[in-house]
Amino acid sequence: MYTLAVRIWGLTGNIGSGKSTVGRMLRARGIPVIDADQVAREVVERGRPALREIASRFPGVLLPDGSLDRKALAQRVFKDPAERQALNQIVHPRIAEEVSARMGALGGAGHEVAVYEAALIVENGLQQGLDGLAVVTAPPEVQIARLRLRDGMSDEEARARISAQLPAADKVREATFVLENTGSEEDLSRQVDRLVARMRGVQ
Repeated sequence: MYTLAVRIWGLTGNIGSGKSTVGRMLRARGIPVIDADQVAREVVERGRPALREIASRFPGVLLPDGSLDRKALAQRVFKDPAERQALNQIVHPRIAEEVSARMGALGGAGHEVAVYEAALIVENGLQQGLDGLAVVTAPPEVQIARLRLRDGMSDEEARARISAQLPAADKVREATFVLENTGSEEDLSRQVDRLVARMRGVQ
């Protein structure tokens, strides 16, 4: 995926697994983390080429201030694979471009290792081009509890979101390192310490 001096590890995990918590812990330990979701939000900001293309392809998805109406766009593409594909063809090349530029900047700044945090690394086959893949897992009941608390989902909604994703076991099969997030932040922190040591080649 990247041909740079900096070693790139992927960080992934299903919804409610605690992937973002691990990303935060890695940043606190001095590992740069590029969050694909954040980059995806930035490439469709006002004035960016992707937003102009989206507005042309999907009329009616801009708010009065010219910014993207994410809810309106989501309703358009959620149940229509062809529309979703059209959106992905606009957005994904811009995300890949931006991520590559940021990784290059990190390499130029002397970082030896960095992390690309994204939900769909395995689904898109990106792990093949990475130097390692860390997968965060959590028991389904823990995922459901987090989604209820964080997003206000019902049990049924949470289960539907979880079942719509690639099973965690499929991601674990591709992993270089697995973090089991069973709910204790102290335990997760110890696992992140081991992950950092592995990324830096200490163990």
